[in-house]
Order: sequence, then structure tokens, then C-alpha cells
Amino acid sequence: MPLIWVDHDEPLPPPSAALSDPPGLLAAGRDLSARRLLEAYQQGIFPWYSQGQPVLWWSPDPRMVLFLDEFKLTRSLTKTLRKLRREGRWTLSLDTDFEAVMRACAAPRPDQDGTWITPAIVSAYVGLHRMGHAHSVEVREDGELIGGLYGVSIGRMFFGESMFARRTDASKCALAGLVWLLKSLGFSVIDCQQATAHLASLGARAIPRESFLEHVTRLAAQPAPDWDRVSVSFPDV
Repeated sequence: MPLIWVDHDEPLPPPSAALSDPPGLLAAGRDLSARRLLEAYQQGIFPWYSQGQPVLWWSPDPRMVLFLDEFKLTRSLTKTLRKLRREGRWTLSLDTDFEAVMRACAAPRPDQDGTWITPAIVSAYVGLHRMGHAHSVEVREDGELIGGLYGVSIGRMFFGESMFARRTDASKCALAGLVWLLKSLGFSVIDCQQATAHLASLGARAIPRESFLEHVTRLAAQPAPDWDRVSVSFPDV
């Protein structure tokens, strides 16, 4: 089947129309507006493309997710968190520098050739952040940003996007803080999009797209928390 091209005034096709080769590729277009992003996420669709390409929209099957009750707090991470609470040199915060977290996630990495977090992606998600639909967790050491993550939130559904670490376990600590926060707010699952060994080691697993979309439909329709009144902290383990 040919790839579907979506103009600005056209809706995205349903996830069931995604190609099998490459797996999950659904459509292409030029629109990366906040309206388009919210439309996409509410259907379990996300953008992923490289600089110079049109915006490519994806809906993989199966879908990697992290059920919050299945998050694996490893022995080494537990030891790190206890040390952090004891020493107090690392701090955890929410939404204090969203754009800086995105740009850190976009920075070159030894195991990657380029980045999908293009300037257009940064601009689009910063716009979502200003609307209250995108959030970041920051880890700092003596005030310096050393790790973090960001994602999109609609209702009680959280869609993870990317994370980074400049110190060992910094991104894992950010994720642990996010998991504890989301559980306290009535969330139950984080969308992880793509399967990786790193995510699997933390408890994420693949589920059928149909099951994933059932979670999205139910959770995204629930009332969103008041993010302006929310704070995050390292888990007391």
C-alpha cells in the first residue's frame, strides 16, 4: 500500500491503516501544529522523522508500554535513590526548564547517528508545554542539569518521549520520580512507543496495538490533574 499523505485540513488515518513495512508507519504530511499533535496522541499516533523529511506519523503494533505497577526498581537504583535522599546533592523538579530538557535529549549520543528531535519538534512540543499538555522532569546536581525526561499528557494518559543522562542513573531517577508522581495522580500507564532493551529492563513490555488504544481512549478521556499544583520528588525507598 502507498503511504498516505495528509494535508493540513485532512484528519490522520486510523492506526489500523499503518503499514507493515516499515512497521507502524501511518502517514506523512507537513503539519506539526498543536492541533495536529493532540489529534495524533489521542489516537495513539506520534511523529518521528529526520531533518529534511516530511513529518512521518507512526502507530506501531505491538506497542511498548510501562504499566506503573510493573516498574522495576532495581537493587542498584534503590541504592542510588537512598544515597541521593541522604546526601541531598541531587534535586528533582517538574516543568522548571522544559526546553532545556528537550535540547539535552536532542544532543548527539555515541550510539546514535543524528537525532529525530529537530528544531521543528522542539518548537512544537514547547508549544504543547505552554498549553499544559507536555511536561518535563529535571534532575540537577548542585544546580546543574544532569538528567531528565519529557512527554505528553492528555487526561490521565502519559506518553513518554525521550530522556537523557549526564551522570549515571540520572535518567532512571527522573523516571522513578515520574512513576511515583503519576501513580499518586491516578495514572496507570506510560506509553514508551518503541521497544528497547533499556526500557524492558525497567519493566516496560509490548502489548497489542488494539489493547494499547483501549487504554488511550479510556485514560485520555479522564479529567486531567492540575499540573500547576503538582510537584515531584525522589521516591522514599
